[in-house]
Amino acid sequence: MNYRSGTHAFLHGAHTASPFTTGVIPFGLIAGVSAAGMGMSLTSSMGMTLLFYSGSAQIAVLQLMQNGALPVTMVVTALVINLRFLMYSASLAPHLHHLPRSKTWPMSYLLADQVFALFSLRSACGDLGRYAFHYYTGAALTMWLGWNLAVLTGVILGARIPEAWSLGFAIPLSFLALLIPSIRNAATLCAAVAGGALAVLAVDLPYNLGMLTASLGGVLVGLTVEHLRKDHGSEHNNDAEQEAT
Repeated sequence: MNYRSGTHAFLHGAHTASPFTTGVIPFGLIAGVSAAGMGMSLTSSMGMTLLFYSGSAQIAVLQLMQNGALPVTMVVTALVINLRFLMYSASLAPHLHHLPRSKTWPMSYLLADQVFALFSLRSACGDLGRYAFHYYTGAALTMWLGWNLAVLTGVILGARIPEAWSLGFAIPLSFLALLIPSIRNAATLCAAVAGGALAVLAVDLPYNLGMLTASLGGVLVGLTVEHLRKDHGSEHNNDAEQEAT
């Protein structure tokens, strides 16, 4: 698709991202309702939402707060959950590294799973060109606005949301929606299996350390498998070269 201007690219980014906002609405409502149910004020709830801008990490920390976890556990858990954004940033850097920091810093704050997927797809097609920043901004601001409005609605409505809506079931569904597409090779599969198994085995650990244990365990297993896979691939290539000579 050829963009006529930066405004055209911005509006197209917003348009392509808008359907994905429906997927974060139940998640945001749960975050807002949970915060209100814990007695957090509107200012505190929205301040946390603006500071985090990470649904999975925010939900996890709210659960840890409710269970009386140690502050260090909350911080480390949020950092581990958000490690994927380092990989996202490294993948986006070749397309955006030429931009000044006045643009890349806000872009890093607005980065989300859906935005990364949309931008990567457009970049792979070679459609963005000099309008990459405009497309990214349109998509990212749309997702950011949808998430914050959903949380705000949840905080305001609080316990008035009917239980029949079963919003609590949206949390595991949302995590599954993020998990399943990310399982693309042996490393990610082993990380998911190890993390799930550790979460079940460590569910009774004090201060809700089970979630942190499962997160760290999954990451370590995934990194180990990926390292072994690369070593095996290198050995196979060396053997093939020796046979060829």
